[in-house]
Amino acid sequence: MEAMAQVTELAAHGPADFWYMLTVFVLAVFVGFYVVWSVTPALHSPLMAVTNAVSSVIIVGAILAAGPEQITSSKILGFCAVVLASVNIFGGFIVTQRMLSMFKKKGK
Repeated sequence: MEAMAQVTELAAHGPADFWYMLTVFVLAVFVGFYVVWSVTPALHSPLMAVTNAVSSVIIVGAILAAGPEQITSSKILGFCAVVLASVNIFGGFIVTQRMLSMFKKKGK
């Protein structure tokens, strides 16, 4: 009976959250690395535009995490996420602008 209660409790709560999230993060890093480095140069600008769109969604979630309540570690991490996603968005716009300027005719 005791073993059944432990199994039921483990099944209700799932695996340890930290290890589950760490595994997903590591897999996302590897998949992202191989996806980004296998993109042809012609698809770089559309990929950058999609990345900027994803970063804007990250900023919305990070702003919610860094709300005006009391200062906690999640608020600090949310603020860091806002800053890093903002750098990613503005950097993406700068890189996209430079790539688009490469396609303009000389002298214009």
